Amino acid sequence: MQRAVRNLGREGLAATAISAVDAALYDLKARLLNVPLSVMLGSYRNSIPIYGSGGFTTYADEELQEQLGGWVANEGCAFVKMKVGSQPHRDAHRVRVAKRALGEHATLFVDANGAYRAQQALELAREFGELEVRWFEEPVSSDDLPGLQKIRRRAPRGMEIAAGEYAYTIDYVRNMLEAQAVDVQQADITRCGGITAFLQIAALCEAFHIDLSGHCAPALHVHAACACPRFRHQEWFHDHVRIERMLFDGAPVPIKGTIGPDLSRPGNGLTFKHQDAARYAVSHA
Repeated sequence: MQRAVRNLGREGLAATAISAVDAALYDLKARLLNVPLSVMLGSYRNSIPIYGSGGFTTYADEELQEQLGGWVANEGCAFVKMKVGSQPHRDAHRVRVAKRALGEHATLFVDANGAYRAQQALELAREFGELEVRWFEEPVSSDDLPGLQKIRRRAPRGMEIAAGEYAYTIDYVRNMLEAQAVDVQQADITRCGGITAFLQIAALCEAFHIDLSGHCAPALHVHAACACPRFRHQEWFHDHVRIERMLFDGAPVPIKGTIGPDLSRPGNGLTFKHQDAARYAVSHA
């Protein structure tokens, strides 16, 4: 499939389509063998840590505190992530609001989605560091490898720089690792080329002694993540979790801040809820 789209361009829509087919083929093989996907892949662990993710910049302070605090109280998350970058002048305030909700019960991450300039990101990194933020995701565009490397080199002590969710090829990840741009590499099975590429990325992370973190779609990542040697944690993204629970039986349920594959179900363990999904069908008439 990768060779077939070379002239069209492998990134973007082609990569996401390949990712979907690749993940489906792994699921099909495991179901034909009547084994859980993680067993077929060969697992290093039976569960993976999650971090609650949301905290959108459109939230009022009360909404931000309720959501982040809820992940700790209800899901047992030891880490939670909020968005920053839409209004840089308010970001330090919003981080303080989040910290009040978490107290000493969880570690706070921030995600700028590449919104800042490099110097601006460094200035905010110092402010965030004073507020004990331990993860700064995409402070600048993930395409700006020199900028990421600069921020990683000068970030406050104890703050990790992360990026990689927009990797559509393993070459993208290799370039990022060779540039020493991140402390933790991110990847997304729905973009990078499916389970095949995700496991290849995990091998690259092992070779570079860098941990891997899964981006979004926890129900799709959980089996493959258990088969990765240096896997750090999985994003428990607000919208994706809600949709997975709405449309699939077998979606993972957190237990003390972790999720794991259901070893009683073959394949990826998911069953589509046709009746529940029918209300969202679009007529082509």
